[in-house]
Amino acid sequence: MTKLVAYVLAVVLLIACAPAIQATERATPDDTARFLAGLRPSPGSPLFALTKSAVWQRHAARFDSLFEQKDSDSLSRIRVFAAKEIPQTDRPLLYFFSGPDFLYANAFFADAPTYVLSGLEPAGEIPKMEELNPRALEYTLLNTERSLNSILNLSFFQTNDMRRQLSAGPVFGTLPILYVFLARAGKTISEAETIVLDQEGNVKQADAERKGADSAEAAQDGVRGVRIMFSDKNHSRQTLYYFSGDVSNEGLRKSGLLKFCDRLGQANAFIKSASYLLHRDRYADLRDFILKQSALILQDDSGIPISYFDPVKWELRPFGNYVGPIPLFRNRYQASLARLFQGRERKGIDFGIGYQWRRNTSNLLLAIKKVPIL
Repeated sequence: MTKLVAYVLAVVLLIACAPAIQATERATPDDTARFLAGLRPSPGSPLFALTKSAVWQRHAARFDSLFEQKDSDSLSRIRVFAAKEIPQTDRPLLYFFSGPDFLYANAFFADAPTYVLSGLEPAGEIPKMEELNPRALEYTLLNTERSLNSILNLSFFQTNDMRRQLSAGPVFGTLPILYVFLARAGKTISEAETIVLDQEGNVKQADAERKGADSAEAAQDGVRGVRIMFSDKNHSRQTLYYFSGDVSNEGLRKSGLLKFCDRLGQANAFIKSASYLLHRDRYADLRDFILKQSALILQDDSGIPISYFDPVKWELRPFGNYVGPIPLFRNRYQASLARLFQGRERKGIDFGIGYQWRRNTSNLLLAIKKVPIL
């Protein structure tokens, strides 16, 4: 009789615990990314049932339309331009002032084995969509759409709006946006983790107890960020790093970001919609590092001033039209850049990019470091 009672109690406990076990099942990073991007996760995912809601289906339809339009207007054209005009290599890509803009980084440099992005926006934490109540879930999907509005309709994030949007809600930071771009680019995410970069440029897994630390505490820990491993049909393994922090001279001297990038070896660099910060002495350390470390730099006029490109060391190829900065940055006009774009070497582009995002007013400069003659 005692054994029977014990057996019955065991069965009851097993049944009682079953919902709790199911509730703690975690969605994979790839399924979470697909769900946020409006793409169905795998049938066995705890997120799959949530795709039946009208809220998610409206979100999916909205993103289908937006990304289809974005691809037609610019991304497909950029991929053609990149294949034709940019020497494709397997060098890492450095993209400072990017925020979570994997969208353009991948369009221009699809073969980079490693992407290093940076911005002031917080990296955030690994999203746990399966734990959200319906109201929080709806807010998260709507906020994700709002966060992507400017880059999908223009070609850049509007910094003040992005900071506000990426700091709101139970799912916050750049990580959800990176997830969306990766999923919509056809990537399969295998791993994702929050990390800390110490002053020597060493990557460490973020201490779970410090993930919620405020900015003052986080500064003592080092530069915080995320690392995402992914693949696609053409690449068996690629890595994306995003680091949150100040890249002025003062900020870099307190961090190990440049030491980390230096260990990656010779790289390509991409600069777009960078608020002309590299024109300022406060960012001279980063400007000098990019010029030293890069074999190739692709930028719009908000990047490194043309006067810093020694013609003995660099070949400059202009694309598009240089019409000068938008009114907000009118004092950053470069007469020497205008002369370069008036030359016969200039080629047209059939897409818009940067602050002058309309097709006929956009400009790109491809700088290729010359091989030294021995």
